[in-house]
Amino acid sequence: MGYRAPDRPRRAARGALSNDASRYDRFVSDAPLPDRIDTEVREEMVGRVIATNKSPDIGFDRSINPYRGCEHGCIYCFARPTHAWLGLSPGLDFETKLIARPNAAVALRRELGARSYVPKLIAIGTNTDPYQPIERDRRIMRDLLEVLRDHRHPVGITTKGTLVERDIDILTDMGPELCRVGLSVTTLDDRLARALEPRVPVPSRRLKAIERLAQAGVHVRVMVSPVIPGLTDHEVERILRSAADAGAVAASMIPLRLPLEVAPLFEEWLRAHVPDRARKVLNRVREYHGGKLYDAGFGDRMRGRGVHAELLRARFERACREAGLVRHLPPLRTDLFAVPGAQMSLF
Repeated sequence: MGYRAPDRPRRAARGALSNDASRYDRFVSDAPLPDRIDTEVREEMVGRVIATNKSPDIGFDRSINPYRGCEHGCIYCFARPTHAWLGLSPGLDFETKLIARPNAAVALRRELGARSYVPKLIAIGTNTDPYQPIERDRRIMRDLLEVLRDHRHPVGITTKGTLVERDIDILTDMGPELCRVGLSVTTLDDRLARALEPRVPVPSRRLKAIERLAQAGVHVRVMVSPVIPGLTDHEVERILRSAADAGAVAASMIPLRLPLEVAPLFEEWLRAHVPDRARKVLNRVREYHGGKLYDAGFGDRMRGRGVHAELLRARFERACREAGLVRHLPPLRTDLFAVPGAQMSLF
């Protein structure tokens, strides 16, 4: 299969080149897109904010998403297909038509205060980033953290956003027994990062955020995710070493995942930005997933399989040992959980 430069224009600070209909749409529009697409934010009031899952290959069974869609615009984002559930495109709509949940903290406080509630780790940022640009004004993530702090509830945060530094006061109040932060670094090449992740702070700035969090006593995991074979996989050792030097104490890695609409969006991006590497990247991705661009099977979807996947894991494990980064941190505590204002029983 040959590759050609796409006939769709690149838009400044946007990841996707197109806005094609989702898998649920029966009708396709051929209307041209404007050269500039501004970010739109709608609000969604929620009755419950804690989402649960039964996936056996992830380390949590409950999570919170303050926002739907993500202005960061990472072209590889596995969450893009979730916008199809809203009748929106996983392409440009995902990064320009956002939904905020302004009453998320109120809903969370109500859920945590229920007599039947049993505390377990809550993960935030596992779908869309809680520290994307609109959080600066909306402050929904900060409100959520204040509730979790008040309840002494464990939380794991995943982000690329350096706005997490704003909340160091809350994170230090909670301490390493109740919170930790995973900060994603995909590449150390600022120019490549700008194309892959157009509205994310550059890698050097994210390393600085790791340093500031670590200096405040926050346990930070560097997340080398996703590793893009044939494009960023050669950087794994340098990313781990740089993160360890900045103060990270742990590390994780996930190879590129291209579910549903993400695959054609990523192919389109490759042809536009690195056409000379497109064939190699896609062929290597297929090797990771049994000949397909994606395999959703539990376990393999997070690891990949085959010779190159095994070599990548071996390199990662060795680099972690050499950098002094652990793979697994002790579990966060749930026995400190308390409902503010609740009276203890005398019997």
